[in-house]
Amino acid sequence: MKHSTSFISKRLGQIKKANLYRTLVYSKVSGPYITIQGKKLINLSSNDYLGLDGKYTPSQIQSSSRLIAGNDISFKKLEHNLARHKSQNSSLVFPTGYMANLGAISIVTQKNDLILSDEFNHASIIDACRLSHAKKTIYKHNDTADLEKKLRKKAQRKFVITEGIFSMNGDYAKLDEITKLCQENNAFLLLDDAHGDFVVGKDGRGTADHFRVAKNVDMYISSLSKALGAFGGYISASKEIIDLAVNTSRPFIYTSALPGFLADFALKRFLSNREKKRSGLEKKTRQFSRGLCSIGYKIESPSQIIPIIIGDEKKTLEFAKYLKNNGIFAQPIRYPTVNMGSARIRISVTDWLSKDIISESLDTFEKAGKKFGIL
Repeated sequence: MKHSTSFISKRLGQIKKANLYRTLVYSKVSGPYITIQGKKLINLSSNDYLGLDGKYTPSQIQSSSRLIAGNDISFKKLEHNLARHKSQNSSLVFPTGYMANLGAISIVTQKNDLILSDEFNHASIIDACRLSHAKKTIYKHNDTADLEKKLRKKAQRKFVITEGIFSMNGDYAKLDEITKLCQENNAFLLLDDAHGDFVVGKDGRGTADHFRVAKNVDMYISSLSKALGAFGGYISASKEIIDLAVNTSRPFIYTSALPGFLADFALKRFLSNREKKRSGLEKKTRQFSRGLCSIGYKIESPSQIIPIIIGDEKKTLEFAKYLKNNGIFAQPIRYPTVNMGSARIRISVTDWLSKDIISESLDTFEKAGKKFGIL
């Protein structure tokens, strides 16, 4: 049975009763004017104080929060498409994925609730949990037995938070098992799908679609600046949750809007033919991963994020320096992004890479592995 969201309706009702309920009004800014529902008005709500550019264009930056005068009409179509993409009622775009996590997690979780977060979750999730008044507990990475044990703790409501594809390991969350545990324990599931969105699943719908459990996710948090190659972050959920975010999410309310032309650009990327690119990425990921395995690296990641775990921080820096001196830029990842003693080189495969580039890279990785005693 689906868990109750009456607590969200109750909070929205309290906001309305106090005459504090807000809604987004779509607009288009042009110089000193703002057009709302076809009516051109003098704009006295902009923070674009100096008005330095005398040429007013449709892509003018709004210089205001979305609840003041920055809710460009371009957001409406983008958010509608993102909601359909995630099979949800509504979506809300934030200036970054980091802010989307901060702005979403803290508003649905309250005092006496319990957050259960994977130990390898991204820093933005960790910080969002810290901002929440709920109790927090960490479960071992992708360990559903540990999650099941910790879900037995008593709480007013329970929220499980995980990434879909983990940003430093490249492994998938066990969403088939996690969604089952959430259902059995009446827990909400919040999924950060920044690295799976637009990459895996049917039409790039993400990791939940890949595991065929999309209908069991209560809130998606994702990025427009990774696979989509645009900018910004977004959440997708029920209309009530999105309304609550509009009315109570401090990172949404108290910051300037993403410029409208960036929303337009994200929509253009979204509506483009992404399937050819997704297919290309899959092939190139297999080529790179299998190539690394064939020369002796132990690769366990099934995704486009391929970590080569070296361990020692100094050796990892030297390894990265060798790669750079030989024409390859692959960042060394160290503490606090990962645990001490688990430093790594993080490879991100993209469809930009040709077969020849991958082959050339593999040659360099083979030489580096032998030089530093990893192979």
